[in-house]
Amino acid sequence: MKILLIILLLAAAAFVFSVRGRTGHPGLKALRGWSYAHRGLHGNGIPENSMAAFRAALEKGYGIELDIHLLKDGNLAVIHDASLKRTAGCDVQIEDLTTEDLINYRLQGTDETIPEFRQVLELFSGQAPMIIELKPERGNHAALAEAACAMMEGYEGSWCMESFDPRCVYWLKKHRPDIIRGQLTADFFRDEKSKLHPALKWCLKHQVFGFMTRPDFTSYKFEDRKTLSDFLVRKFWGVQGVSWTIRTQEDYDTAVKEGWLPIFENFEP
Repeated sequence: MKILLIILLLAAAAFVFSVRGRTGHPGLKALRGWSYAHRGLHGNGIPENSMAAFRAALEKGYGIELDIHLLKDGNLAVIHDASLKRTAGCDVQIEDLTTEDLINYRLQGTDETIPEFRQVLELFSGQAPMIIELKPERGNHAALAEAACAMMEGYEGSWCMESFDPRCVYWLKKHRPDIIRGQLTADFFRDEKSKLHPALKWCLKHQVFGFMTRPDFTSYKFEDRKTLSDFLVRKFWGVQGVSWTIRTQEDYDTAVKEGWLPIFENFEP
């Protein structure tokens, strides 16, 4: 019995240590106090992750969350899905395209085309903060992270990078520790479409990669946020929380009250 108790205590201590993040990054202060439009301020005929959506967010005084993929020619495109089927009605993978191809794909039946990441940077020019999500595919996590960091060189403004893939977050920790990095996560057991291995689902849900990636913030799905690991990460270790995707004023008010940076969609707070 005593040996079992010792094992349980060691396992509990290991779990508490594993979810540890990094605190005290001076750049976090500039990210607080903002509301972030999810994929830009889209809706009412404005497609997600479009230049129109980013202009609308900027005009209303919001920060933005956006998604970037690595193109075949090494440039970066702003789009959520790897497949263009949902967003542009074409059974094409974004990683198979070049920069010149982007103008050929219209977003959600509008005249808006897939933006280059550099176009968004030129638009914002440091006027509002950005949460940049790295969307790796086909094992390109390192190449994607490296290209994204290279494009941010010399950019004047507040921003951070996040990813569901711990390999991206680890790359940032190892190669660009100066950058504010975040781990995206959710309860993947509640996602019927998720094809992740159950063990990986558990590790991501409980944020046990923290010992390896040491994120500056944890970006948790709002509905899934009440977990032991969330309590340990945010309350015990004091790591900043980001909450996605908030779709009602009530949830927005709750998230802000709980200390999360809010990423919202389908309404204006």
